[in-house]
Amino acid sequence: MFCHLRPVRRLCLEKIFSHWFLYSRALSGAEAVNALRPFYFAVHPDFFGQHPIEREVNENSLKRLSVYLENLQKPGFKSLKPTQLTFYVRERDQNSSDGQEPFSTCGFRAVKFTLHTRDLLSTVLYILNSCSLSIEHIQSLNTNVHSQPLKETKRMSDRPIKWDKSYYSFTGFRDPDEDLEQVSRMETTLTSWLDNNGKSAVKKLKNSLPLRKELDRLKDELSHQLQLSDIRWQRSWGIAHRCSQLHSLGRLAQQNLETLKKAKGCTIIFTDRSGMSAVGHVMLGTMDVHHHWMKLFERLPSYFDLQRRLLLLEDQISYLLGGIQVVYIEELQPVLTLEEYYSLLDVFYNRLLKNRIPFHPRSLRGLQMILNSDRYAPSLHELGHFNIPILCDPANLQWFILTKAQQARENIKKKEELKVIENELIQASTKKFSLEKLYKEPSISSIQMVDCCKRLLEQSLPYLHGMHLCVSHFYSVMQDGDLCIPWNWKNGEAIK
Repeated sequence: MFCHLRPVRRLCLEKIFSHWFLYSRALSGAEAVNALRPFYFAVHPDFFGQHPIEREVNENSLKRLSVYLENLQKPGFKSLKPTQLTFYVRERDQNSSDGQEPFSTCGFRAVKFTLHTRDLLSTVLYILNSCSLSIEHIQSLNTNVHSQPLKETKRMSDRPIKWDKSYYSFTGFRDPDEDLEQVSRMETTLTSWLDNNGKSAVKKLKNSLPLRKELDRLKDELSHQLQLSDIRWQRSWGIAHRCSQLHSLGRLAQQNLETLKKAKGCTIIFTDRSGMSAVGHVMLGTMDVHHHWMKLFERLPSYFDLQRRLLLLEDQISYLLGGIQVVYIEELQPVLTLEEYYSLLDVFYNRLLKNRIPFHPRSLRGLQMILNSDRYAPSLHELGHFNIPILCDPANLQWFILTKAQQARENIKKKEELKVIENELIQASTKKFSLEKLYKEPSISSIQMVDCCKRLLEQSLPYLHGMHLCVSHFYSVMQDGDLCIPWNWKNGEAIK
């Protein structure tokens, strides 16, 4: 329905760009965040509590957008790699009057766009325009900023902006601060939420039991037939959806068993695109047809060859960096194909060859590092591994690793100890509440899981008997009866 408006929006955007071109580098990070507040309000994950898949997409895209905006503000940055983002945007209520909620409570639409901008202003405008959101406040922002003398502009550029209430009346938006506070106030306590949702969860779980048994049967049969290591799903698809995917794979196995047996010993993951993952898992895109899956299975021998070359490349990098282990952590890194990850390693390895760093052989054994292309400076993660940018200056890299090596070893030791405690608490919680299953989302850290389980064990929660409990960031009853609770739940006032 918006197709006929796109040329007009592009023309409008071009006029704004031409008018503000000389000022495009002057927008500060704080101003960019404030200018994007209508966008954040339209896609904020807190408003997608009953739509976990869409919520997860928005959460992941917001993280990638944050990295993109952060990199734009770093001094000396060059051209950033195009970043494709997908957001579920809440639909505007065309019948709402001033002061009323301008977004529908349940309707949303998917918006996809690719960022390849070079400054904050053009990025902000492109995002708002792509989501069909107002850009009028950007024009007033530009006027206010650049009407000041240059020195004063520089001095005040980082001051956060508080929009006047008249802006929200004029645009039809509600104040995001007020609405997010309202969402926070609406967050209920754990016991009251279980009281209100426990019965419906039990009913959904009971209805899903036949399908759960069917899923287990299909998974076991295919794993045995194709001699697979495992079958997984990247997203929180429902049981019926998963069974359908396994039936499709089963039909393909009946028609081309020998070809599919090339995946012997592999893990198959149903995800958004087909290929081989950075860690060697066979990825089957759920939107692809059988023909695409067949092509992938036929190409597996060449993928295995590339995987062997990749492992050799990791060993060569490790040798040049004193024995530090190069790893890929699925939970913390973007989803990369084997080809993408190999390219990343190859660029970094060639830079190391040109700028040899004198590390003592095996002096860094026991330490780990991951590579990324989104950062410009190395960092040490709380879990003990180093985050190393592929374009990091070799001299700075050597100094950073050597000065942080001891801290890294201490972090690794703490991580291992914490993991033991986490597993013990999961087992204790599962036993106390007679849970069928207790698990967490990948984005939940061990520290958060430990905190959640410790407090759960202090409670009496009869509704959890026989349930599937997922520790997440929000409350939700999944379509198959799984209960999602936020890790930071409270039985008093909600955490804000």
